[in-house]
Amino acid sequence: MKLRPFGNTGMSVSEIGLGAWQLANPDWGLNDKSEALRIIQKSLEAGCNFFDTAPGYGGGRSEELLGEGLKSVRKDIILCTKFGHTSEGVTDFGTHAIRLSIESSLQKLQTDYLDIVLMHNPPREMMDGRISSQYEEFEKLKSEGKIREYGVSLDWREEVDLVVDTTNSKALEVFFNALYQEPLPAFQKAYENGVGIIVKVPLDSGWLSGRYRKGHNFDDIRKRWPPEVVARRSELVEQFAKLVPEGTSMAHAALQFVLAQPQVSTVIPGAKSVEQALDNFAAADKQLSPEIVQAMVELWEREIMSDPLPW
Repeated sequence: MKLRPFGNTGMSVSEIGLGAWQLANPDWGLNDKSEALRIIQKSLEAGCNFFDTAPGYGGGRSEELLGEGLKSVRKDIILCTKFGHTSEGVTDFGTHAIRLSIESSLQKLQTDYLDIVLMHNPPREMMDGRISSQYEEFEKLKSEGKIREYGVSLDWREEVDLVVDTTNSKALEVFFNALYQEPLPAFQKAYENGVGIIVKVPLDSGWLSGRYRKGHNFDDIRKRWPPEVVARRSELVEQFAKLVPEGTSMAHAALQFVLAQPQVSTVIPGAKSVEQALDNFAAADKQLSPEIVQAMVELWEREIMSDPLPW
């Protein structure tokens, strides 16, 4: 697996990381801890060195499993976790809660430092370093060696610009994929300011994996979409599929589209199984042509930009 610089932080990360939201997570209909540990081990063997988690994933189980599965290689990998949603299901972005959250994550992850900590989709006003006290606390934790870098997990171009313009954050986790390109124009400024960009939801909650086509019925957390949204997404997926090169899977093309953006440091698809994880990593073996990347940008501009899909 190729490595990319994580901004100007001195860290290098695998082009494809592991998003650990799904590890043995009952919210995804999963509960097999041994399979989760196998996913972690096989990810390491595939060359993955970037692991993304959060206190609330699986009620704390994700952090605990990563702690168990990565403790023997801690110095060789990059751990990213978050702040704002606790393992008990409580949301608290207060500055007073940061240190307690960090200490809890350190314990679960079986480490004495965290490479990256992100505010987990906080209210937009908290992203503004001119009025938010959270960043001062992160700076204290950084000076103490508890964390190496900090930043924000967010969804919109305006939010990217706000964090870059008003804080010393060196990490952003951005919602971005072929069917959601709204933040893309902000990537260059972040890159020029030495910010590492982590791309979340690269397969658009599975739509770009090729598993869900017209008429699919959902029985997991994706059932939040009303029929008209499912129908529209289904049609857009068919248009995307026509752009995928022969011999390339939809999932690989979707991940390769993200990696075609040079400002991106790493992309973090989730995985329910070892096979799914290994297939995700294999996407980094090839690249899309510039012509196909441009066609995917044009699909967004033509069909979605003026009327974005609801998340």
